[in-house]
Amino acid sequence: MNLSFLDMWRRRTAPGGSVPLAESVRADPGSVVELLSECELLRDQAATAGVELDDSVRSLEELDQLQPVWRDDPEVLPWLGNDAGLYLGTVLVRTVPGTVWHVRPDGQPVVRLASGREIDVVTTGHEWADDGAPELSQVYAEVAEG
Repeated sequence: MNLSFLDMWRRRTAPGGSVPLAESVRADPGSVVELLSECELLRDQAATAGVELDDSVRSLEELDQLQPVWRDDPEVLPWLGNDAGLYLGTVLVRTVPGTVWHVRPDGQPVVRLASGREIDVVTTGHEWADDGAPELSQVYAEVAEG
């Protein structure tokens, strides 16, 4: 996979300095969409349960119905929560017009709506993985109608 923004991020701009990730992402937004949509751990968990993650709203509904077996593994839980948030963001970016990924200066990826409102999908994903609430499909519905 060619992710040119990573090369930019790694490149030194001056001795001892580096390009912030947020700046690199702005230079190559297509690559960041591809990178953030991978969600490998979540995709593996879903596939094991017979759920295909096809970047659709329906797949969010199916994720909401999964048995939360990951909660028994404290090493998997935070990674799965991160992936769940990134997957929610991926579905939003691919299906809600005017919605884009934005990386804050601190490196936190968020979804920015056409209105300028930002949704911290990673935090939402962690809450879903930890507690099952809010449901991913519910967050999608609230964001898509607003």
